[in-house]
Amino acid sequence: MTTDAADLTARLIRCPSVTPEDGGALVLLETLLSQAGFTCTRVDRDGTPNLFARWGEKGAARSFGFNGHTDVVPPGDPASWTHPPFSGAEIDGVIWGRGATDMKSGVAAFVAAAIDFVHDTPPDGAVILTITGDEEGTSRDGTIALLDWMRETGETMQVCIVGEPSNPEIMGEMIKIGRRGSLTATITATGKQGHAAYPHRANNPLHALVRLLAGLTAAPLDRGTEHFDPSGLQITTIDCGNPASNVIPEKATAVVNIRFNDAHSGDSLTAMLRERAAALEAETGVRFGVEVFVSGESFLTQPGPFVDLVRDVVAGQTGVTPVLSTSGGTSDARFVKDMCPVLEFGLVGAFMHQVDERVPAAQVRQLKDIYQAILQRYFA
Repeated sequence: MTTDAADLTARLIRCPSVTPEDGGALVLLETLLSQAGFTCTRVDRDGTPNLFARWGEKGAARSFGFNGHTDVVPPGDPASWTHPPFSGAEIDGVIWGRGATDMKSGVAAFVAAAIDFVHDTPPDGAVILTITGDEEGTSRDGTIALLDWMRETGETMQVCIVGEPSNPEIMGEMIKIGRRGSLTATITATGKQGHAAYPHRANNPLHALVRLLAGLTAAPLDRGTEHFDPSGLQITTIDCGNPASNVIPEKATAVVNIRFNDAHSGDSLTAMLRERAAALEAETGVRFGVEVFVSGESFLTQPGPFVDLVRDVVAGQTGVTPVLSTSGGTSDARFVKDMCPVLEFGLVGAFMHQVDERVPAAQVRQLKDIYQAILQRYFA
């Protein structure tokens, strides 16, 4: 049996699934997977569309999972595109449209691989697909909802591949075996408003806030760990909403984002930020508030049998031995890792989120072949 992953990619692109709209993408996949013998369940939560699909028995002794998303970021001005962003047009072997790279092609590849694999060589075990419509949005009711539902209903997967684009330039060069954590802190400094000519009658919160930020950026958080680059702290905004040049403002706010490795946790970094703010508050009299949102902790899938299997298959299929990496931002792998070992392998990500997002059709078909070979090796 041959399911064309490139054709499925084009069909998915034609579904205008800008977060949180489904645009018919999951309906298309549910129909296709049900016809192929998968048990499909919609796990929608708070308006977010999600699909769980399983071939094989529930609770099977061996199970292999794939995870991905069909939602996409907005395309921007359609007039800026060479071909309409939801056309799914294939021109000279290249498929155009929003989601062509990130990541309707990845979903199409593992769906096509799973369908053909269970048809041609039915495994002694289960193949699990978890597909969300909320990866590009808040990510609170997508893969998290699917995993919550799986725990509640006794569904499980023993290993999982997230099909996000993982290769910088060529197919096969990189597998993501972990990701840094991400923390965003909103720091508010409250002083006393006053006339700029009479600073002794005021307490400038900006001065205290700038001192805090200078201390946070004066030295690296760390020098990196065995599998991770050094953590990074970036100031992303500073604002006091003050239109007057002769007024000392009462309040100022800054936002910092920290991408952190496994030398830290969200809790340890939160404590550090609050301790430094408290020290300056005691010294200056400016009151500090620190609100923190941790979108994901750092994680690592230790190299071992699962990583080796995927690495060997990728090398055999592409002729390139992939580097094991923890680079990049965050993905839904940060949630999947709470259930089972997880890694990321997908297409070349050069055109993610860009105008004229596109992917070579041959690359999508190659990714499907890689996924199918991984399934064959795993269940051999």
